[in-house]
Amino acid sequence: MAPDLNKASGGSGASKNEAPVKAPPSKKKEEKKDEDLSEEDLALKQQLELYVERVQDPEPGIQKLALESLRQEIRSSTSSMTSVPKPLKFLRAHYGTLKAHYENMAESDLKKYLADILSVLALTMSAEGERESLKYRLLGSEGDIGSWGHEYVRNLAGEIAQEHTKRQTEEASVHDLIELVQQIVAFHMKHNAEPEAVDLLMEVEDLNILSKHVDKTNFKRTCLYLTSAAKYLPGPDDLAVLKIAYEIYLKFGEYASALQIALFLDNSQYIKQVYISCDDLLQKKQFSYILARHGTAFELDDDISADDVDREVLEEIINNTKLTEGYLTLARDIEVMEPKSPEDIYKAHLLDGRASAGASVDSARQNLAATFVNAFLNAGFGQDKLMTPPTDSSSGGSGNWLFKNKDHGKTSAAASLGMILMWDVDSGLAQLDKYFHSNDNHVIAGALLGVGIVNCGIRNDCDPALALLDDFVDKEDPSIRIGAIMGLGIAYAGTQNEQICSKLSGILSDAKAPLDVIAFSAISLGLVCVSSCNEEVAQAIILALMDRSESELQEPLIRFLPLGLGLLYLGKQERVDATAEVSKTFNEKIRKYCDMTLLSCAYAGTGNVLKVQNLLGHCAEHLEKSETHQGPAVLGIAMIAMAEELGLEMAIRSLEHLLQYGEQNIRRAVPLALGLLCISNPKVNVMDTLSRLSHDTDSEVAMAAVFSLGLIGAGTNNARIAGMLRNLSSYYYKDATLLFCVRIAQGLVHLGKGLLTINPYHSDRFLLSPTALAGLITMLHACLDMKAIILGKYHYVLYFLVLAMQPRMLLTVDENLKPLSVPVRVGQAVDVVGQAGRPKTITGFQTHSTPVLLAAGDRAELATEKYIPLSPILEGFVILKENPDYREDL
Repeated sequence: MAPDLNKASGGSGASKNEAPVKAPPSKKKEEKKDEDLSEEDLALKQQLELYVERVQDPEPGIQKLALESLRQEIRSSTSSMTSVPKPLKFLRAHYGTLKAHYENMAESDLKKYLADILSVLALTMSAEGERESLKYRLLGSEGDIGSWGHEYVRNLAGEIAQEHTKRQTEEASVHDLIELVQQIVAFHMKHNAEPEAVDLLMEVEDLNILSKHVDKTNFKRTCLYLTSAAKYLPGPDDLAVLKIAYEIYLKFGEYASALQIALFLDNSQYIKQVYISCDDLLQKKQFSYILARHGTAFELDDDISADDVDREVLEEIINNTKLTEGYLTLARDIEVMEPKSPEDIYKAHLLDGRASAGASVDSARQNLAATFVNAFLNAGFGQDKLMTPPTDSSSGGSGNWLFKNKDHGKTSAAASLGMILMWDVDSGLAQLDKYFHSNDNHVIAGALLGVGIVNCGIRNDCDPALALLDDFVDKEDPSIRIGAIMGLGIAYAGTQNEQICSKLSGILSDAKAPLDVIAFSAISLGLVCVSSCNEEVAQAIILALMDRSESELQEPLIRFLPLGLGLLYLGKQERVDATAEVSKTFNEKIRKYCDMTLLSCAYAGTGNVLKVQNLLGHCAEHLEKSETHQGPAVLGIAMIAMAEELGLEMAIRSLEHLLQYGEQNIRRAVPLALGLLCISNPKVNVMDTLSRLSHDTDSEVAMAAVFSLGLIGAGTNNARIAGMLRNLSSYYYKDATLLFCVRIAQGLVHLGKGLLTINPYHSDRFLLSPTALAGLITMLHACLDMKAIILGKYHYVLYFLVLAMQPRMLLTVDENLKPLSVPVRVGQAVDVVGQAGRPKTITGFQTHSTPVLLAAGDRAELATEKYIPLSPILEGFVILKENPDYREDL
């Protein structure tokens, strides 16, 4: 019976087409095609043609049967999509026929049935941009969308995104689309396609739907995609996406991850909400460790912890009082407690005769370099060979070294004791006390700065730093005042302490105060109120800038005033706009410098491509030598682009171009920008570029390159950089200024004997510590005029680096916060965002026992199931609790 039907259908088709002339060749072609098909395929093709014919039958029963059969055939073949399914291939010729028939059908369930089928056929047959698949889907039945297969759902999602954009511009209703989106999102979330669901919701601007569809099996993957995508979204979409991720984490009790997003958003209400939502005291202790690492000043109140004893414990952790203990535990475990001297780093015996002969001359400049190298090398260890000799040696042991430095060199020497005793407040203040009784103002200034360094990042209810430094801020001698002001800035960075703000703002408005005191007051204000957008402080700095005379605006230190202003808005994006407008009224000598500094600070760490383009535009101009604003613009490119890997690589390439085509003042800033992009992360290509520039004919470019070699290798003990610097010390043995830079860089490479990092990013490069970045930026801005500032009498600005210093460790502690050694795997971090299944998060790992060191780009995971970590990211202090389900293998 079937063959007769087919003959009939062929005949009727020809008469309908009314093209008898063209019929024979098309038949021949068809016959040829049919010969190529296997018997099975041929049968399927004929079957489908029969169904198409039956669909056009006037009898509803036959129509329904044919549609059901077509539906069955298509569904069974589209479940997996490796190539175009055969039913869709064979029905291509009949797509137009079915469309025409659909138009002629009366409204009924059958018409909706046919619309469903047409929607699937449009997947391969509709013309580009027609969106027919979506059109027929909306006209069809409300059935299960997923039964047509994954490819169909994905195609539909793409068409919805286009249609939504079109309707938005026409201001038409999108209600029917949103209903469809709900179904598609539900399907994607069930089938491990969370990124596709998120992408679709971003396209239709309705991410709130997401929280209904996440469950405990897929929320981690969903949030990982959301937080990673946020880096590439324009504002304010990026913040909206992170808020959704925060809410999802809270909903599923993943509090530590929620806290990290709250810190990223810099939202104290969110931080408080995380504490309140969680009942587990141990978890709260872990939160406090995360806050301490980030450097956030956060006040605990009764809502967070009603029990006073518990609150004290949490406050002690947030105040970072445990940091020195943990750091020394790490040092003992790695067996590097033995104090080292600068000579151990210089390794002069490895060089040829000329350099070592030159090095033996006891010059004040070389002693000053040794002071810094010694401070960086033994930072935080509490003992060294220059400033804290053993008690059995001659009584004035530290005094001997101190007086091998001249004038302002003594300031840095006295302050270096603060760095050696960094984070150990009790012991540090006791040992610095002897310098307060000195007759030499430079020594007192150094002691004041040392107090600030010892207290850096450590908060204390007694406020010992404020008590000690407060009286000295108003002294006559400018060097003492600068020591006290810098000390306050370093000790209270990020705390927004009102008493300090009012005290330092008073200095800014003091007409008698010398420029250097005013410049350091502006920087300290910027550090204390970093990222706070504090209007009063901004006003005070703006007025101080406006009051400066023409001659003062030519001074190198004037750059600290716009920088102090910029630090107030660090990472705060458009909130800087009002201040940026005011800065346009400044004297033209400082106006552009201020403009660049404000822009680069406000967008630091955001990865905002448009702002990078803006800064690159300023760098492309060829100006006279006297223009200084291009330096901060170059640094700004690095500050903005350091947010994520892709932007970072692109910025490195752009900076290479600036080296080739830029003017001299730009070339001097490029090495510093490269140093910031790869800080404590020695990338080979950047290392080679800096090595090349360290022999540049322009000594300022060479100095910046040498210094940046120290920055990219900071705390890594990188043997290749150490070798380069040794060779440079031999190359520049006659040039005292460049040799000084080489020595500083050598000290940085061996920072804390290789246990410290100055990278402001932490928590898997997700969080950026504002105080750490502020310290780095301040120091880099000072390096824009090396000769006047660092090689002049203000070399102690190098101590601003202390704000960024952190142990690059993983220290696991038990429930009583005592160190606990467990096996961990440490390897190169792998980006697993949006990958299917459960991919490995690290590669090329080695198994160690904690505490362990983590290099840039490393990630750790526990190698035992005996304990459960309370932080999703194993960095810094991590509390482990015993796994109740763990069973020892017998």
